[in-house]
Amino acid sequence: MPGFFFAQSVEERLAQQAFDNREYDKAVVYYDKLYDKNPDLYYRNFFKCLLQTKEYKRAEKIAKWKLKSNPDYLSAYIDLALVYLADGNNLKKAEEQYGKAIREMHDPSQVYDLSQRFEELSQFDYAVQAFEKAGKLNGDPYPFKYEIAEVYQKKGDIKSMVNQYLDILESRGETELFIVQSRLTSSLGYDDDQGGLNHPILKTELLRKIQSNADKSVFSELLVWIQLQQKDYEGAFIQSKALDKRKKEGGQRLMELGMACAADKNYEIAQRCFDYVIEKGSIDYYDQAIVESVNVLYEKITRSGNFTKQDLSDLETRLSATLKKIRVATVAFPVIKKLSHLQAYYMGKDTSAVRLLQETIDANAVSRSMQAELKLELGDIYLLRGEIWEASLLYSQVDKLFKHEPIGQEAKFRNAKISYYTGDFKWAKAQLDILKGATSKLIANDAMDLSLVISDAIGIDTNAVPLQWFASAELLIRQNKFQQAISRMDSINLIFTNHSLSDDILMQKAKIATRVGKFQEAADYYEKIVNGYGDELFGDDALFYLAMLNEVQLKNPEKAKKFFEEIMLNYAGSIYTTEARRHYRKLRGDKLN
Repeated sequence: MPGFFFAQSVEERLAQQAFDNREYDKAVVYYDKLYDKNPDLYYRNFFKCLLQTKEYKRAEKIAKWKLKSNPDYLSAYIDLALVYLADGNNLKKAEEQYGKAIREMHDPSQVYDLSQRFEELSQFDYAVQAFEKAGKLNGDPYPFKYEIAEVYQKKGDIKSMVNQYLDILESRGETELFIVQSRLTSSLGYDDDQGGLNHPILKTELLRKIQSNADKSVFSELLVWIQLQQKDYEGAFIQSKALDKRKKEGGQRLMELGMACAADKNYEIAQRCFDYVIEKGSIDYYDQAIVESVNVLYEKITRSGNFTKQDLSDLETRLSATLKKIRVATVAFPVIKKLSHLQAYYMGKDTSAVRLLQETIDANAVSRSMQAELKLELGDIYLLRGEIWEASLLYSQVDKLFKHEPIGQEAKFRNAKISYYTGDFKWAKAQLDILKGATSKLIANDAMDLSLVISDAIGIDTNAVPLQWFASAELLIRQNKFQQAISRMDSINLIFTNHSLSDDILMQKAKIATRVGKFQEAADYYEKIVNGYGDELFGDDALFYLAMLNEVQLKNPEKAKKFFEEIMLNYAGSIYTTEARRHYRKLRGDKLN
């Protein structure tokens, strides 16, 4: 008896080995014997060997036997169809077997094996019929509509696929919305003018559903989502207003849309969203809408780079009027910050800005953390005015109160920069080295960069004067004295020919050019850093800023994509790598969550 099992095991291994090597002539000899001993176990491989060796009559015989002995084994009908197709290409007889397989299905669970066989043969219509039959047996077709949609996707029938997903929403409503959105994103593939969520069939079929189901808001919800993915903010605004009125949402949807538009710098639609909520007089969102509306106006004007004095005056009036409308100080807080910044940095009204900030701080109407932010803002304005030690005192107060929190570390960093501006490089570097371990990665990185600037510029027996001039030029930049700053940096290049600050100077000139709206000039400076100093301190910074300039201001997405890709390839450890990857994927057309 032991010898019998050993011999049997060897024969089985030889059969499997020949089968795996596609040596069907050899395998069929072994399986012929094995099949006689255990037909259920060896049917599958034996049938395939018979089909491959063109023994069609025997293949037909064992498939029929399989059906007779096990009527629930519906795949045998597919096997018979394969025989008829191989032996004379009898399509009619094959299709009869396909139909029988579906008709003989009496348990919904049988559909998965059967549909898989149909899909392997590219018989997608029969796979759909199998799932439809399973739906009837189940008493509810819903569970199989996702599978049917996937079959249509494999078939390339986009219209039918889309309609299956829309049918799911029609029957199940918003509970299935997220799943349908995810399936559409993945099944429609890469976006271009005619692909992905831009596929014309998707919008056509969706609009048809909206027209025939005016009472179902889920289709409008899907349309808004698609419009947002396509950045069709105008269309999303129109649909969102309709949904807000229908569902009596009180403006929440428009607030969310407005924030999304503002983040994407579509200030016009963002403004319309917030103004809609203001006009609606929403109890829950009225104050927030007022604040966000002026925030958008502020960003729109100050970021344009080509504003007029009248633009600034009108913005100041709007911000001041907004403060009078809002009674809750915590809500007014961001408006106070923006108004003071506008007055100090754009309008030369630093006295008014100082008074506004000081009155708010003294009133104790906002939280300690908000007071700290206002103190940092006030310190910056003192620095702007040249009152350096007043600024340092405010930074020190925030540092002391929030020593181990990000805002305290920010205050310490600003104080270290004051020491740097005034030429106390040893003390500045000591503080910066402490901040290398800051919890905020941005502060830690900035501290490390400035510490390296000091180390590089002042080595052993190195003249400190070039760095003193450069630090004073940076202070002039903080004070918006751009032309004086440029003249001082040019003097460094003229007088100290062997200094190590060339890339630092280019970096500061690029930032000045960006501040005054000379974006191409800024890009040229960044390119000089990348090409001439790519391996040094500001190589990744310059490349990232160059990419952002091309994406946003210069409207050159292909160049931007190239620069973002260079960051990923050449600066894997940079703090910009994650953000560069996100922008790269967005420019490539990927859908981001």
